[in-house]
Amino acid sequence: MNWISEWALPKIKTLFGAPREVPDNLWHKCPACEQMIFHRDLERNLHVCTHCGHHMRVGARTRMDYTLDEGWQRIELPKAPQDPLRFRDQRRYVERLREAQAKMGQEDAVVVAHGTIEGSRVVVAAFEFSFLGGSMGAGVGEALVTAARLAVLQDAPLIVFTASGGARMQEGAISLMQMPRTVIATRMVKEAGLPFIVVLCDPTTGGVTASFAMLGDVQIAEPGAMIGFAGARVIEQTVREKLPEGFQRAEYLLQHGILDMVVKRGEMRATLARLIGLLRLPERVVAPVAATGEVEALPAPEGPAVPA
Repeated sequence: MNWISEWALPKIKTLFGAPREVPDNLWHKCPACEQMIFHRDLERNLHVCTHCGHHMRVGARTRMDYTLDEGWQRIELPKAPQDPLRFRDQRRYVERLREAQAKMGQEDAVVVAHGTIEGSRVVVAAFEFSFLGGSMGAGVGEALVTAARLAVLQDAPLIVFTASGGARMQEGAISLMQMPRTVIATRMVKEAGLPFIVVLCDPTTGGVTASFAMLGDVQIAEPGAMIGFAGARVIEQTVREKLPEGFQRAEYLLQHGILDMVVKRGEMRATLARLIGLLRLPERVVAPVAATGEVEALPAPEGPAVPA
């Protein structure tokens, strides 16, 4: 009889208790500097690396929590036709779509919500890159059109956070039709005199970049975000030249006038609130006419609206 295994070890286990399982998601590795970050520190810093400042990708609903005041409401979106081409590669497209819907808890790659940013009413659409790479199909086009209509109905600015690989290849020409459709949606907002602000997140490429994502009244990007149409390797093979350092990154595009500003995630909410105040159309001023005693509507002076 082995007294160590039969008597000593049970006594030790009874004294100290069974070993507790440690969750495997307590620590996260930064993809840029490869430093380990405790999950609470990462959440407190809005998923920005505390060592190098790298902005990690976040989901659509997390983006809403970071941007909107508490109490924002998600909008139920119209359902688009699923698998209109009955596409199949290694797997059926409808299977991939249903798997993504079950995993992410949403119908497609865009979440639309309405709420306030520091008290100012807004409508926000945010891409979910984890949903089939944030690709733009009929469902995404329907979501952006719905967001634009809601913004016009509520007389509120429209803000879109993009994170997409481009058009959804499984929907073929139908996905390409969403490019002009989303452009028309932005025109609805602009013709109503409402601000349209685009925040380009990592990555924003393909048909999303080539359509509504570059039509904002103000173009903002997060630091280090990759923004472009085709990939850098494809461009190099086409033009047969070495691309500049940092090509297709937010800071490079800012230097060349494609973006208006690059804003850190921790400052995004305050920046959006300030922009909404500056872009809001001033109300018309009613002044009396001395000769007749009638009143006429005079345009308010140019410049940003002054809070009461």
